[in-house]
Amino acid sequence: MTSTVQSPYSNEQIAAWLRGLLTIAWADGNFDAQEQELIASITKNELAPKIKCDSLEVITPEELAVVLDKGTPAAENFLRTAVMVAIADGTYSPSEDQVLQQFCQVLGQPEDLLEALRHTLEYPQLTPAIASTGLTKRQIDALHPLRDWLDRLDIQDPRVARFLCKMIPSQCPFERDVTLFGRKIVHIPPMCKINPLYEQLVGLRFRALSYLADKCGEDVSPYI
Repeated sequence: MTSTVQSPYSNEQIAAWLRGLLTIAWADGNFDAQEQELIASITKNELAPKIKCDSLEVITPEELAVVLDKGTPAAENFLRTAVMVAIADGTYSPSEDQVLQQFCQVLGQPEDLLEALRHTLEYPQLTPAIASTGLTKRQIDALHPLRDWLDRLDIQDPRVARFLCKMIPSQCPFERDVTLFGRKIVHIPPMCKINPLYEQLVGLRFRALSYLADKCGEDVSPYI
């Protein structure tokens, strides 16, 4: 898929950007058949049609820094999308946190933005108490700077926009009952009830769709 919209980023930057997002997506080790199909589609359409999914390598923090440079708007916007990909499934795992922390260090971005995330999103679907009691006021207040930072993401490239539309679910997932020996043990509410950054995810996906439709003139019905 091509677009006539002029991107401020080079092909090399976008390739590194998307490899960085794939590195985050793979960080937690959960790579099921559906995710494999999604990654294969992204690889074919967004990275290069001749690259096979099983041959695509993750990117190291050092490689990413060489391409995006330290302290640049491109580096900051990449990290915003990386955080969104990390929390898109409702789980912020230690492995994802470690990769994001390394990216922050080499790209010259403040690591304290991740601190609030560590205390509020780690394994939420495995902790029913979070769903029943909600976050504390202190936790919610601590997330304000991160929310504001994420909301400042400016989508300027159709390849990144398409990636985000594919990675962020179009509907609020994961509402289910956990049963044991035929008896319901606990009810897990939908992600929008337990992910305090769900509004940022929805907003980002909407901005990506709007960018593709309004700026690029693309048909966004496959993402809806």
